[in-house]
Amino acid sequence: MKDYLLYDNKQLVCLFTQGDKLAFTEIYNRYWQKLFSIAYNRLKEVQTSEDVVHDVFINLWANRERSEIESLENYLASCTKYTVLARIKKKERERIYNNSVHPTPVIDFPVETSVHYKRILEIVKTEVEKLPERCKLVFKYSRNEGKPIQQIAAELRLSPKTVENQLNKALKHLKAVTRSFFNFFF
Repeated sequence: MKDYLLYDNKQLVCLFTQGDKLAFTEIYNRYWQKLFSIAYNRLKEVQTSEDVVHDVFINLWANRERSEIESLENYLASCTKYTVLARIKKKERERIYNNSVHPTPVIDFPVETSVHYKRILEIVKTEVEKLPERCKLVFKYSRNEGKPIQQIAAELRLSPKTVENQLNKALKHLKAVTRSFFNFFF
């Protein structure tokens, strides 16, 4: 049985790169506290700092055959610093994303309002069916299927300007119908 406590870093690295798990365990035992201190000094979070240290050692083991380690302590400290920086960048990107995405407010409508909106939707559906065929088709492609004007024009073999005109015609008609409905209820 080898006593890994007596080995210097170069011997441990040599054994470790050959897949010696006990050498890896000794490296971990020697350096995890130092790496944790490096991570914690920058992150100020215990759990995140522990995660960084674990990530460093997981990557160390995963890349053991490819790593060319001259100074084990410097190598681990550098890996820790880079992992900390990556965590900070990731948190910053998440913060920016979360600040840019506004949650959709939940609006609690009274039952009467919901009934009114349902009625409006029924009227809109009825009015869409009353539109001229080409106008109705353009409106459905645009609103129901979310297709862009260029794609609708290509599929229906119409010019984009004709598609825009038909869409505007449909919207103008629906606004006129719903406007009178809104004025009646509100």
